[in-house]
Amino acid sequence: MPHFDPAIVAAALLTLVPYLAAAFFASRLAGCARTLPSRAQIALPALLAIPYAIVALDAGSFRWSWLAVYALVPVALALAALNSPRDDRNIWLPLAVLVLLGLSVDLRWFERAWPPHLSVFNKVLLLDAGTYAFFLLNPIADAGFDLRLRPRDLATGLREFLFYLPLALPIGLIIGFLHTHGLAANPIALLTRFAEAWVFTFFFIAVPEELFFRGWLQNLLERRLGRYAALIAASILFGLSHFNKRAAHFNTPYVILAALAGIFYGRAWRRDRRVAASAVTHATVDSVWSLFLR
Repeated sequence: MPHFDPAIVAAALLTLVPYLAAAFFASRLAGCARTLPSRAQIALPALLAIPYAIVALDAGSFRWSWLAVYALVPVALALAALNSPRDDRNIWLPLAVLVLLGLSVDLRWFERAWPPHLSVFNKVLLLDAGTYAFFLLNPIADAGFDLRLRPRDLATGLREFLFYLPLALPIGLIIGFLHTHGLAANPIALLTRFAEAWVFTFFFIAVPEELFFRGWLQNLLERRLGRYAALIAASILFGLSHFNKRAAHFNTPYVILAALAGIFYGRAWRRDRRVAASAVTHATVDSVWSLFLR
């Protein structure tokens, strides 16, 4: 964040608490949500517009139209979830809704609502809305969204990172996406930077993307395509979601490396169907890249 004024901190807490609470106290929250009358279940996520209002008022960029977007999109997701069939084979409505949600992030439909450098709020608020709809109200079974890390999650995540690295490193250097450079002389400072990058990446990038692409998309696709085809399909979609990152045009090298990474993230998730495991792989890959190979 560019500055830490009280409004930004308050908005950040209000944005993070819903998805972290769902990750650590899912059954309790789901029980509370499902005891509400149906109209209240649908209306409740409109409260996710509050962080937008706080940030925009603080920055002097408040627009009623954007407030309506951040109130109505979560309500629409809740409505879609409540009307989604509970048959595990009937995947098309939740899949279509999730694809639209993913496109809104990848194509940056709503990022203009936010001041510069604060658009991360958009991704996390949409994650909150999706989590409420498809994890608390009408859960997509076996998503594995539980961030109480277990030793096996760490072992699986780091194993898949070690499998990915020998493939990605030569390919990335050959296509010019990866670049070696000198390392900081102070190993303590380097380890501190790595730890900071890893924690930030885990919570703000890896977990949201792994819940979406593995816990939801790969999970749903498995029911129609089977394990291996779903893994490949979700990895390709994950790669394509990076087409407009760090480039003015279609970023082919990034798409290739991201799609390859998606295979190993998907393997980590499906071993125990745990988002935490694939998020460990994802956070480690991104942290190593950002500090040593960018």
